[in-house]
Order: sequence, then structure tokens, then C-alpha cells
Amino acid sequence: MNRWGETPYEAHLPPETVLNQMEMAVIVCDRFSNVIYGNAFAQELFGFGGDEFVGHSALSLAIAEEDHEQAAELARHVLKGGVWEGTFCNLRADGSTVYTRAHAVPLRHPSGAVDGIVIFAREALRSNQREQDRYGLLERIGERLAGSLELETTLRRVATTLVPQFADHCFIDVFSGDRLIRRVSQHAGGWTPPPGTWAEVGDPVSYPPGHFSAKAMSRRDAVLVEDMLRHRFEAPSEQSRRLGDAMGITSVISAPLLVRGELLGVMSLALSSLSARPDPHYDGFDRDLLGAIAGRVAIAIDNSLLFEEERETALAFQKHLLPGDLPPKLDGLQIAWRYEPARPLESHGHGIQTQVGGDWYDVIPLSAGRVGVVIGDVEGRGARAAAVMGQLRAALRAFAQDDKPPADILRKLDEWVRTMTRPERMRSGWNSDDLVRPPLVSCTYFVYDAWSRVLEFANAGHDPPLIITDGQVGDLTFESEGAMLGVRGPGVGGEILFNEESTELKPGSTLVLYTDGLIDRRPRDDGEYHSREEARERVRQAVAAVARRDVETIANAAYEAVPGDINDDVAIVVIRTAGDELAVQERTFPAEPIMVSEARRLAADAFAAWGMHDEQAELACLLVSEVVTNVVLHAATTPAPRRELVLDGGGIAPAPFGGGAFDEDDWDLGVDLAGQLGRREPPAKEFRLRLRRGADAIWVEVFDTDMRLPRIRSAGETDEGGRGLYLVDQLASRWGARPTADGKAVWFELPLHS
Repeated sequence: MNRWGETPYEAHLPPETVLNQMEMAVIVCDRFSNVIYGNAFAQELFGFGGDEFVGHSALSLAIAEEDHEQAAELARHVLKGGVWEGTFCNLRADGSTVYTRAHAVPLRHPSGAVDGIVIFAREALRSNQREQDRYGLLERIGERLAGSLELETTLRRVATTLVPQFADHCFIDVFSGDRLIRRVSQHAGGWTPPPGTWAEVGDPVSYPPGHFSAKAMSRRDAVLVEDMLRHRFEAPSEQSRRLGDAMGITSVISAPLLVRGELLGVMSLALSSLSARPDPHYDGFDRDLLGAIAGRVAIAIDNSLLFEEERETALAFQKHLLPGDLPPKLDGLQIAWRYEPARPLESHGHGIQTQVGGDWYDVIPLSAGRVGVVIGDVEGRGARAAAVMGQLRAALRAFAQDDKPPADILRKLDEWVRTMTRPERMRSGWNSDDLVRPPLVSCTYFVYDAWSRVLEFANAGHDPPLIITDGQVGDLTFESEGAMLGVRGPGVGGEILFNEESTELKPGSTLVLYTDGLIDRRPRDDGEYHSREEARERVRQAVAAVARRDVETIANAAYEAVPGDINDDVAIVVIRTAGDELAVQERTFPAEPIMVSEARRLAADAFAAWGMHDEQAELACLLVSEVVTNVVLHAATTPAPRRELVLDGGGIAPAPFGGGAFDEDDWDLGVDLAGQLGRREPPAKEFRLRLRRGADAIWVEVFDTDMRLPRIRSAGETDEGGRGLYLVDQLASRWGARPTADGKAVWFELPLHS
């Protein structure tokens, strides 16, 4: 009850009764833009009787054809959770035109999911029909210009809005350098000019001095030709004049495209007596209206040209930061890749994403024929994201040459990313809030050994790749997703861990690596939207359909799997392992001088079996001897570890003079304590020689348990040694040393000459 003791009867009315009393149209659509409800005012506004439009597309509300694209964009935007407001031109059931101001919001399920669209609409103008046309046109032109920064899209939208509502023919010519180029030639009814008459899109245009378009550009003001019969002689060519006569051109307005005092081009509209217009002539009000429209179009063109210049610069910048051509031939691997920058995101006042992103990929040759593969994505867009991407790629390439495990590489890369945070002094001083947050980066780094087929990897918050084995598609499982690089900012404690993982790939296995732009797509005109998991499933299905075909086909199938325009950069790398075993010889030797000749003999036999020429084989054997000799000599001079004495019962005997474990130099008792107590002798030192043959090179690796990495030193004239690694450095195409889990590996590479 209210304060007067009365019970408001409205509280008991059903929602439909309340909505039918509103002086505003209320239309509810499902996810497919089909109308499921319209109140009484909606039926009155659009001129429909009963509920005949229920169950049909929202386009059945007689939205004018030129507004269909805008209606589709409205649906896509609202179904993503946004709101939209703008003006539509509607054709009522009786054939009259009404302009409606619409406000659209998402219809949400109690769970929060978007189930449909609710549109509130009212009549935009209450005046005579021609004034509605004029004012509604100006408002809708502004909305279309605000929705795009691509020049072709901008001009096409303007032309389709003007034709056929305000003109039968529309021409927009824009200067490119000192030449005037036709950019738009739009005509009512889909008609196109015959070749050789009116200039086509892309053709240069030249107007004679007396032509109305030339006058508009020289006067810097719109020019109206109310009756074209008196100006037929001003046509640019005889063919143009004849076609104008045949088309019954009656009236023309031409307006210059001016911005900041600079002439960008000219825009012309024409009416024809062949149209069904009651009065196919323009007047002074129309001239002023087109002048206002041309001013807006000129600003939009200028913005589009600046945007395209900026975008081309960013694309060129990014293109030069990404690898131009990946290594053409890698032993045991086939590789294909794709990269596509994002297109600008067109929006109705909700921001326009105009820049390239920071996706990157790389394939890095490592020691002994192994290969590093990385794919990643830098948060954000524009030049900063591209610059960070370029620095990341260069840093990772440098870190990778250390031949450390992938987890160690990601730890170093994470530390490097976090150093990009810097304090920026503000005018009033600075505090911790003024610190620029480091960019967030997701990436996965893989190291593949084609001879052992072992894939080592570590992940930093990136989507797992697909793996194809025996024609079946699955996910390469990460035990840990890992944190994104740069997560730990200033003042944030805790250590970021990147787990080292490995798996053995079967012969012929295929990995499909990608960035999230592949599965985050903008819906196209059909309005269909896919969640990330739905999109990922579509990629799986597309890849499965071509799983046994070549890597290029798989890359194309993955890229085309999800419909829609790319909303973010897309990078795809497809790698396939060899189906055959690669040539390798491996043996472990005691670290004794006599084993140098044995190692050389093994190498000579392997090189002969691989068909190496005598001169090549002799050089390779010489370098094998030098590296093995170096390992044996250092193994003999390595300080022996302290040896423990073990009691019969397994306990450790105490040191007699309060020292630590037993050391035989601590004792001078004249008794064989080692014999009595049982000394645990250290095992004999060993080294392992591994020889690999690739298509264009051989690799030699020598493994031992000494942690010390070799280095070249300058040998004196009388020194007997110190020249082995110098020879390797001079004669091998590459050489190096890398730490292993239990020591080190010294390696060198020699090219194979046919």
C-alpha cells in the first residue's frame, strides 16, 4: 500500500501490459537476431499489424538496405556484451520512411551469458519527409565515418549511405601526389558505367577548367548545378557527355574535400531523371548539406591516410623484426610458418584497435644439429609491442647460444623482461605508482634433437601446441603452464618457476604451434561467434582432416579453420619430425691416452661408411684426435676428490686429527688402513664420443664429467701443447662447448662437400 492507504494496481500488471503502454518501441531478439517480442509501440512505429514480424530477422523491420551492414555490426557488438546507440533508416509497411534512434543492450541469462539483444527505439525526427532525409543523412554519415579508419571502407560506407537516398551517382576523387585518382564510383541499382565513359575506380581524373568539379576545387567551396542541360559542354570528355545525356543527369553538386586548408580531393553527387524521385533537382540547402558532409569526409580521409601511413610503418617495422626466411634445410625437420597482422577493429565509438601486435616466432640452429623453436606473444599493440617483440627475439637468440636447458633460458628471459620496468619522474615527483609495468609475454621454447627424437621444452603461460601422431590430433600436455614473463613486477616477491619437461616424439610426428590470434577471431557478417574452446576444436578438426599431408597444407588448414576476421596477430609454426633414423655413431671410452687412437679409428670407420672423401675424413679425424686428447689430458690433471674411508659396517671412520673425511695424507701410521678399512676408490674417468651425419654437415661431440669449459689460449714458441683448440677453431666451421647435467660437451661442425 502507498502512503494514502491505496494499493497500486500497476504492481499486479503483467510485464507485457506495462511494455505496451510505453511510448517507445521495445524489440527483443535472440542470439541469431530473430525477433521474439515487440511491444505495441514497435508495431505502430514500423507499421506492422499484429505479431507478423516475430520469428523473423531484425532486418524484417524494414531496415533500409544501406543500413544492413550497420545492423549486423550492432548484433556482433552487443552479443559480445557491449552496448550500441545510433540511427537507422526504416521503410514502413506503407512505403514511407522513418528514422529511428535505437539503443541496444545485451539480454543476459541469470548465469551472466548473453542470450540475445534488447533494442529500444523511438522516432528520431518529427518533420516533413525531406527534412528527415537531410538531417538523418548527416547524422548517419557521421556514425559511419566514426566506425572505420581504413580509407576504402570509409569511402565505401559514405557512398552507400548517400546512394540511393540522396543521390543516384556518387564520385569521390582523392589526390595521390599531384594526380587526382578516382576512389569511389557508386551508382543506384548496381549500375556500372560502360568502359571508356566515366572514369573507373583507380583511374586518374582530369577536369577541364570550366567543369563544376574544377570550380569547386579552385573556389574551395561547394558548387551547385541545378539544371545540367545548360552545362553539358563542361563534361571532361565527349563520352562522358553522351553518357550523362543518356542517363538523364539533371542536377549535380560538387564539394571540395578540405582539411586544415589542404585540398585532398573532390566529392560529387548527381541526380537522374530516370529515377523515381518526384523532383530530381538539388537546391541551395542540399548544396550546404553536401558541403558539411564533405568537410566530415575530408577529416575522415585525412585520419585514414595518417592511419594507413602509421600502420604501414608499424608493419614494416614488425616485418623486419621477425625472421625473414627460416633456415631452409634442417636435418630431421620439415617446417612451415604463417604470420598475418591483425586488421583494424571497426567500432561504433567504443575504441578502434589500429596497430599491429607483438606476436613472434623463430627457429634457431643450435650445436650438433639440434634446433630451438620459440613462439610467443607480447601483450598490447602498436610500436611498443613490436619493439619489445624484436628485443625479445634478439635476447632469446643470444641466450639460446649458451645451449642451456629451455627452463634456464626462460628464467633469463623473464629477468630480462622485468628489467624493462623503469621509474618515470612526474612533474610532482614520483613514487612506486609511477613505475612503468613491464610487458607481459607468453611464450614456449622448445629444443629438438633429431637424432635422439627428444623434445625438451618449458612454457611461460602460452597455449599448448597441437601434436599429430599416427594421424591422430591431440594436445602436447604441459605439466605446468608456467607464469607469463614479466609477471613479477617491482615489489612483488616470490620466485617464478619454469619447469623443464621433455618427451620423445615418434617418427613423423607433427607439432602445430600458434598464438592466440588464431582462435580469437571477430565474427563476420553472419554474426557467428566462437568461444576459445570452440575455436580450438575447429582447428583440431581442420588439422585432423589433413594430418597426413605436407606441413604447408597443415599450416593453411589451421589458419583457415576459424571463420571471421583476425582480431589479433596470428603466428603459426608447423614442424614435422623425420620418418627415418638419422646416421649416428656413439661409444664410451676410458679417459686414457691409449684411447685417443681408438676414438680416431671409430671416427675413421664412421666417416668412410658415410661416404666422406679421403681429404675430408682425414681433416675430421685430426680434429677428433685434438678434442679427445684435450679431454684425456684434463681428465688426468683434474684434482682428485677427497676420498672417504668406509668401515665394514658402512660407517665413516673419524679423522684422527679432528679433520673431516679420510684423506690418506693425514695418516702416517705405517699400516695399510686402506686394506683394513676398505677404501672406496673413485671410478675411472670416461668420455663419450658421438658422431652425427646430416645432409650438409657432420657434428662431433665429446662428453666428459669435467665441469670446466675449454678455452683457447696462446701457446708460446717452446710450449709442447696448447694448440689443439686453436686448430679446431681454425679448421672447423663452428665449435663450442655446452654444460650438461653431469659435465660438459665439446663439439665442432664440418661441412660436407659433394
